[in-house]
Amino acid sequence: MGIEFPENDRKELQSAKNILENPGVAAKVTNLIGSPIEKGLGQLPVEWKGKISDVTQTALMKASDAAIFTMKDIPGESSSNNWHKLGVAISGGIGGFFGISAIAAELALSTTIMLRSIADIARSEGESISQVEVKLACLEVFALGGASESDDGAESGYYAVRAALAKLVADAADFLATKTLTQEGAPVLVRFIAEVAERYSIQITDKAAAQAVPAIGAAGGAIINTVFMDHFQDMAKGHFVVRRLERKHGKELVQRIYQELPTLG
Repeated sequence: MGIEFPENDRKELQSAKNILENPGVAAKVTNLIGSPIEKGLGQLPVEWKGKISDVTQTALMKASDAAIFTMKDIPGESSSNNWHKLGVAISGGIGGFFGISAIAAELALSTTIMLRSIADIARSEGESISQVEVKLACLEVFALGGASESDDGAESGYYAVRAALAKLVADAADFLATKTLTQEGAPVLVRFIAEVAERYSIQITDKAAAQAVPAIGAAGGAIINTVFMDHFQDMAKGHFVVRRLERKHGKELVQRIYQELPTLG
């Protein structure tokens, strides 16, 4: 006889899988601005592709230093998704006004706000955000929905991304047990951030390309940032629902049932 898995939990897991396996942020932005992102790619500076990884890595390091530590650790408290969307809309509006040249500064601010929102959602799903492992799980969200250059289609699903990051997460957690999150001389943390940044940079390239489309301007930058916040809030919701169910039923069982569930668009 098989192990019982409550129907309500199965429905929650199905909903999380629907989100996590169908992120589609580039498609959402394309639908929003009415022209394909490829058109915007041609507007990006020649040196952008070479700089994007450094820009995203720096943004993640700055965000991890600032975003979580001002939050009270109250597991189960409701998340303030709309306030965070307003924050990134304002930063996107400023970035859109100044154009592509402002993307690095704007990205550091918007990433910090997004990470704070991710931590807020983690807390609402019962996580203790004072725990090192939970802080790393919040950063993991930026890797979801963005493949790395070494991925093939079979390696970019939710559990595949978590498996790819697992050793780096474990090493970083061990290091951070006695150190601060952004302490200098933390090569294991830098490697973890770099891997997350590689995946995050794919999505940031899409964001930059969308903002580079002529006539987007401040209003368009605000709307695009709101779409990206909505995307990462969805990814966070799916991720931390799965983690809550793993705490309840065990990771092995939840992963097996997740993989058995259909992938619905």
